[in-house]
Amino acid sequence: MKLSIITIAFNAADTIEDAVQSVLSQRRDGFELEYLVIDGASKDATLEILAPYRDRLTLISEPDKGIYDAMNKGVSLASGDCVGILNADDLYASDDVLMRVAALFKSSGAESVYGDLVYVDRNDPTQVTRTWNSGPFNRKAFLHGWMPPHPTFFVRKSVYDAHGLFSLKLRSAADYELMLRFLYKSGITTAYLPSILVRMRVGGLSNASLGNRWRANREDREAWRMNELTPYPWTLFFKPLRKVSQLWKR
Repeated sequence: MKLSIITIAFNAADTIEDAVQSVLSQRRDGFELEYLVIDGASKDATLEILAPYRDRLTLISEPDKGIYDAMNKGVSLASGDCVGILNADDLYASDDVLMRVAALFKSSGAESVYGDLVYVDRNDPTQVTRTWNSGPFNRKAFLHGWMPPHPTFFVRKSVYDAHGLFSLKLRSAADYELMLRFLYKSGITTAYLPSILVRMRVGGLSNASLGNRWRANREDREAWRMNELTPYPWTLFFKPLRKVSQLWKR
């Protein structure tokens, strides 16, 4: 089995090396690793930091139309059986994450795999601020505000080929829309890995603050509309409340 990991970067000099090292240090028992870094023509020291790793990854650096355009570029270039996305400010929680993901793909035959993550302090990724425990998959849970943590969501390339890429119509919720489309609408199979897979720095596009999360709620509603789906009246109210509950899980 071959796993393609994609890292999206733009002016990410402060964090990119942590992300790259966490991917390249993965133990590779039972799978082959392809690593793609898609950079949006960074103006800071990102490319200089990446230079020593050029023989161990594929680097594309050119202007893009935003993070989801860059993700689509990476998925289109990926040659692996399965694809995962790790952004430039995140890192894998241990050196056996990808080995365990690959093993679960093989043992379950599922079309996707997901797990848990911890949010960590931006300046100290050893400092956990909250925990996202996903729990086993239940399709109906989407109606109650559930979603898997997108940095832990690994998908077979054939699923992207069959069901499409990230929507460029959304600014911060295209990952939610894609998982809604794949897991809820299209009914792809999935397997849950009950383990912390990713350390996610606080301050991302939709999780920089709970206020940003509430504003992103409008895009979540659009994600349902785009797929001609109808949520319960409380679905999108419960979704940000799940973020609040994570503050008590450390």
